[in-house]
Amino acid sequence: MSAEKVHTLLVDAAKAGQRVDLFVGEALGLSRAKLKRLFEEGAVKVNGRPAKKGLLVTGGQSITVEYEEETREAVPDEGFPLRVLYEDSALVAVDKPAGRPSHPLRPGETGTVANALVARYPECASASEDSREGGLCHRLDIETSGVLVAARTREAWQAMRSAFGGRGVDKRYLALVTGPLAEEGEIEVPLRHHPRHPDRVEPAMPGEEGAREAHSLFQVLGRSGEYSLVEVRILTGVLHQVRAHMAGVGAPLVGDMLYGGREEPGLSRFFLHAQSLEFTHPVTGKKVRVESPVPAELTEVIQKHGLSLTRPSP
Repeated sequence: MSAEKVHTLLVDAAKAGQRVDLFVGEALGLSRAKLKRLFEEGAVKVNGRPAKKGLLVTGGQSITVEYEEETREAVPDEGFPLRVLYEDSALVAVDKPAGRPSHPLRPGETGTVANALVARYPECASASEDSREGGLCHRLDIETSGVLVAARTREAWQAMRSAFGGRGVDKRYLALVTGPLAEEGEIEVPLRHHPRHPDRVEPAMPGEEGAREAHSLFQVLGRSGEYSLVEVRILTGVLHQVRAHMAGVGAPLVGDMLYGGREEPGLSRFFLHAQSLEFTHPVTGKKVRVESPVPAELTEVIQKHGLSLTRPSP
């Protein structure tokens, strides 16, 4: 039909191993129903051939999608209370609450951090290549709270994206886990999308198709029975990295049922908080550290189990 357009997508290395339907859906902001219909119609082609939605993409692949384009403009959302942790002419860091998506995946979707950013800082919409991302330089899971950084200029966004992709950002998370765990440790286990469960990742062998490098460091801050309060520093940025890595060493996050975590009565999320980011400012060249206070619902769980946020003495 004349109203339809062909969209060409190139898979970069960071997306290798993702299911093609998820890749296309994220890239074009399409609903599951729309994606299902496009695959059934053969409108999604990988390297020129109709693709099945379960196919895992590899770096460098060319994907074409023929469909009627919908608006992808960011919709300002002034009803979202945005808590600013840091702000200057190039960057803004905000405190993402649990239960809020980082950015919309569907046209016209609101209620995300990106929508709130665009409402308060309209220039963020043009900072990122996709205006729906509202200038965000990275993302957090819906249930994860904590620091999110967005750019206010395209130059700052490109520099920060490179920093996040090249281990130039110190990312530290606070997690509550159960199970036997050493005082500190290093986890360097590649991860890939689970072939039968696209909403989760699994350990992979180095060099295995779809495997992405994943490197984490952890330190126990306190213990109480089977519970351990842990600081996790991630050197890479793979989907669900903290959750999958801690579960992989036998210490899943409290409340993270997807990865075998223990249910916590009264807590409607898993216990993971992005507590700090440290990076070199893309304009001034100075070190910037942004911290997010631990949310009240997580502090209550910590106290309930007889733990404290006080760091151990060196």
